[in-house]
Amino acid sequence: MLPMLAFDNAPPFKAPLRFFLTAPLFGVLAGVLVLVEGGDLFASRWTPGALAVTHLITIGFMLQVMLGALIQILPVVAGASLAHPMRVARNVHPGLSIGALMLAAGFLSGSPALLGGGAVVLGLTLVYFLTVSLAALWPVPATSPTIRGIKLALLALAGTAMLGIVMALALALGWSVPLVALADLHAGWGLGGWSGVLLAAMAYVVVPMFQLTPGYPARPSWWFPAFMLAAMLMWGLAVLIDWPLLGRLCLILSALAGIAFAGLTLRLQFKRRRARPDATYRYWQLGLTLSIFGLFFLLTVGFWPAAAELAGWTLLFGILLVAGGFIPFIAGMLYKIVPFLSWMHLQNLGQARVPAPAMNKILAEAAMHRQFLAYGVALALLLGAAIWPEWLARPAGLAFTLANGWLFWNLAGATRRYRQHLADIELRLAAGPATP
Repeated sequence: MLPMLAFDNAPPFKAPLRFFLTAPLFGVLAGVLVLVEGGDLFASRWTPGALAVTHLITIGFMLQVMLGALIQILPVVAGASLAHPMRVARNVHPGLSIGALMLAAGFLSGSPALLGGGAVVLGLTLVYFLTVSLAALWPVPATSPTIRGIKLALLALAGTAMLGIVMALALALGWSVPLVALADLHAGWGLGGWSGVLLAAMAYVVVPMFQLTPGYPARPSWWFPAFMLAAMLMWGLAVLIDWPLLGRLCLILSALAGIAFAGLTLRLQFKRRRARPDATYRYWQLGLTLSIFGLFFLLTVGFWPAAAELAGWTLLFGILLVAGGFIPFIAGMLYKIVPFLSWMHLQNLGQARVPAPAMNKILAEAAMHRQFLAYGVALALLLGAAIWPEWLARPAGLAFTLANGWLFWNLAGATRRYRQHLADIELRLAAGPATP
C-alpha cells in the first residue's frame, strides 16, 4: 500500500544532504569519547560520558538524519511542500549541530551554562522546524499510514523535546523534578514515540520500494503509530499522578508493539523479490534482530523492575536498541537514499538527453558491505564492553570511530561522484544534443 510519490516536488539535493553527511561525524565524536573515557563510561547510564555519548548519537546522528529525511520526504510522500526548503535546512542544520555539541559538552563538564544553552538552542531549533513542517503537513489529509505516522511522529518529537529541555534546565538551574522518572519517560518518547513511529512511517515506503518486499498490511500500518503515541501519553499520565503500575503497563505494551512491528518487517523481507542481499538488507536484518532482543530486555523490566538494577542491564538494552537497532536502520536507509537521490537529480538534469549513471556507480556495493562488516565488529565490541568494560571499552570506541568514519567516507565519496557527473552532464548539455 505505497502512497503516490511526487518526485517532481523534491527539494534541492543540498537541503537533506548536509544532514546526511554531518550525522556520521557525530558518530565519530561518540566513538572518540568512548575511546578516551574507557571503562569508566560504562559504570552507569548516569556517568557524564555515557550521557554525552547518548546525546551525540540520538541528537547528532539520529535526529540529524531524521530531520534531513523529513525535508526530503514531506513534499515527495505527503505532498506537504515546505515554502523554502533550503532556508529551513540552513536554519535547522547549524542549530541542531551546535545544540548537540553544547549539550554533550555540558554533560561532560557539568557546566550549567552549556547545559542550559544547549537546551535553549535545541529548543528554538526544534520549535522552528516543527512550526514550518506541521504548517505544511497538517492541512494534508491522512490518506496513507505514512502521512498519518509522520504527523504523529512530529507530535511525539515535540513531547520528547519538551521533556528533554525541562530536564536540562532543571540540571542547569537546580530545579527540583523527578529526574529518573522523567529520564525514562524522555527515552520512551524519543525512542518509541518519535524515532519508532517515524521509522515505521518511512518503512511503509522504503522497505517495499528499495527492498522489493510485499507492502505492509493495512490494519497494523494504520494503528501502530496511534497505538504508540497513546501508550506514551498514558505513560506521561502515570508519571504525573505517580502510578508506577500504569507506567509499567505502557512500557510492556510499547515493547510488544515494537516486537510485533520488527517481526512483521522481518517476515516481509523474507518474501522479497530480490535474491541477492545488499548492504541495506543486511543492515535492516541486523537492526530488526537486535531491536527484538533489546525490546525483550525492556519487556523483562516491565514484568520484573528489579532487572534494571542488574549490572550492565540498562547499558546492554541501550546498546541493543540504539546502536544495534536505530543506527543500522538509518545507515541502511542512507545507503539507499543518497545514491537514489543522486541518480534522480542527475536523471532530471539530463532531461532524457544525457543518461544518469546507475546507482552502483555512485556508491559501490562492495564499499558499503565492507563498512557494514566494520560496524558489526564495533557493535559486538560495544556489547562486550557493557559486560567487560575494563577490557573492551577502548577497542569498542576505536572500532565505532572507524566504522562511522568509514560511513562518512562512503557518503562523501558518493557526493563527490554525484558532483562529477553533474558537471559532466552540464557540459554535455551545453555542447548540444547527445549523439546516438
